[in-house]
Amino acid sequence: MGAVLAVLLVIYAWAVTNAPTDAVQGVIQKILYVHPPLAYGAYLGFVVTAIGGSLYLWRGREEYDRLAIAGAEVGVIFCTLMLVTGPIWAKGTWGRWWSWDPRLTLTLLIWFVYLAYILLRSFSEGGERTARFAAVYGLVGVLLIPLNYYVIDLFEARSIHPENLERGSLGEGMGWPFVVGNVTLFVAFLYLVLRRWEIENLRARWARTTDDGESLGEEGR
Repeated sequence: MGAVLAVLLVIYAWAVTNAPTDAVQGVIQKILYVHPPLAYGAYLGFVVTAIGGSLYLWRGREEYDRLAIAGAEVGVIFCTLMLVTGPIWAKGTWGRWWSWDPRLTLTLLIWFVYLAYILLRSFSEGGERTARFAAVYGLVGVLLIPLNYYVIDLFEARSIHPENLERGSLGEGMGWPFVVGNVTLFVAFLYLVLRRWEIENLRARWARTTDDGESLGEEGR
């Protein structure tokens, strides 16, 4: 998958570079090919956390809990990059780095929610109780995602954020690089989640091996 991702990144860079420049926003509009795909990656990460948590509550298998951790960490990475690219686009479009627009505010809240999830997992001793609490937390947190998507429709004129993209809403020549951006960052998301999940599984296996070795050593004494 790493080789596929490397090729896609090259195609992605070429597509964005050669995409037409927006007549109104200028070159800053090309963040469109990065910012929304990052948002989708963040959403996916948090959905994976909810799926992993629900599977853990259902089956009780620790690998599902580790999948939830991987999803949250990759989701926070994507969400962080989204919060970085958003103000850059806002500065070029609205003339200011930040506005307490409903979607921006709710996105920041989501970032804090899942950052708290990661901190919970990092500073706790682990175990079934922590995993179950984190699973429920992840399931509740994911409810913010549909709200974040439709918050523009709910607030209507009170939101200065652009409307959600629909078929035909992109200008001529902009659809191709946008699709390439979404595919590339989706593959990047999968790659990172799978690698992070693999690391968590290897870490758990190593911990079990170490514990078994120590137990055998104590019995030998």
